Amino acid sequence: MDTDPEAALEHAKYAKAKASRVPIVREALGLVAYHAGNWSEALSELRAVRRMTRSDDHIAIIADAERALGRPERALDLAKEADTAKLSKATQVELAIVAAGARRDLGQLDAAVVSLQSDDLKPEKRDPWSARLFYAYADNLAAAGRADEAVQWFLNSAEADENDETDAAERAAELAGRQRGEQQNDE
Repeated sequence: MDTDPEAALEHAKYAKAKASRVPIVREALGLVAYHAGNWSEALSELRAVRRMTRSDDHIAIIADAERALGRPERALDLAKEADTAKLSKATQVELAIVAAGARRDLGQLDAAVVSLQSDDLKPEKRDPWSARLFYAYADNLAAAGRADEAVQWFLNSAEADENDETDAAERAAELAGRQRGEQQNDE
């Protein structure tokens, strides 16, 4: 999937043709389609898995596919209807990130920022999802025009990002540089 997503997609489609009633096959196709950027197919397959298994394990990915298809309202509806008590903590955080992105898509910048404020949003936290959560928070702060806070949260994300999953350090430097440039222009 990482090296040739299109080939992986073809393999997953073949598996579905042979075993379309097996949830794990449909799940594999949905996830491969999502990573290949085929949002409609990902949505179709992951919705089928959700019906077949009565599980919301992939609710955040389903909501994100809705966003990618230009339907942020549907993403928010999914986030509201999900029983978060039954979701893993990682899925809860990912769903919150997607919901914040949907709010941002709708121009609700302050709501996007506020929606990510939780007990998990502490700079000293080092959970597997901390770097992504901090990054999403910083990104929404920047979009809301709160650059100073955004720089700090990008730096928090960079510190928590042990696997280099984000470009948080670069974003912090870029935003700080832009701020310095604006300050020099004001003088």
